[in-house]
Amino acid sequence: MAKKPPAAGRGMATRLRTAEGRSTASQRWLTRQLNDPYVRAAKAQGFRSRAAFKLLEIDAKLKLLKPGMRVVDLGAAPGGWTQVAVAAVEERGEVVAIDILPMDPVAGATVLQGDFTEDEAEVRVTAAMGGKADLVLSDMAPNTTGHQATDHLRIMALAEIALDFATRVLAPKGAFVAKVLQGGTEAEMLAVLKRDFAVVRHVKPPASRKDSAEMYVVATGFRR
Repeated sequence: MAKKPPAAGRGMATRLRTAEGRSTASQRWLTRQLNDPYVRAAKAQGFRSRAAFKLLEIDAKLKLLKPGMRVVDLGAAPGGWTQVAVAAVEERGEVVAIDILPMDPVAGATVLQGDFTEDEAEVRVTAAMGGKADLVLSDMAPNTTGHQATDHLRIMALAEIALDFATRVLAPKGAFVAKVLQGGTEAEMLAVLKRDFAVVRHVKPPASRKDSAEMYVVATGFRR
């Protein structure tokens, strides 16, 4: 497993060489990326995104990933979480990544392009795994509008769709991880989670930016 990236050092801030032609928002985003220790660590360790460290930190806390597991990564592009899962399950395991967008191959994983909400997706994913999943992952998030209530509804809708898929492909005692927003899971979804899983937790890994409202719901012990 990869090591946790170092904290940003004092006095080491990197500035943009030029701001010409860039909006203020674009300048802020680029500056933040240049000075983000997780972005630098992801590049150094060969991860496709800084989000890989979110899964690594969740797993370090809750020990979800194990050798030999069957794992599904929903909305997987660009593949950071898929890379982490492949390393964890080792050669005995199976990792299936699916996204509606094209995604470069990940060694050790089966990458499927398609909409996981379509009926055939369940069949394709289960066939690729060779059976039911032990863990379903979703780091999906919609494009933000800047309107807090709207963004909350949209990200929760994605989490609910991911949960519906998970309940159809998970093996007994399986687990589910999905991105939600601060304040936790909606009451209706939480009720489903508590009904279908033995334990439900909310986690905000250190790699989630402090100014971000994102967190993750982690449900273990699938009861069906």
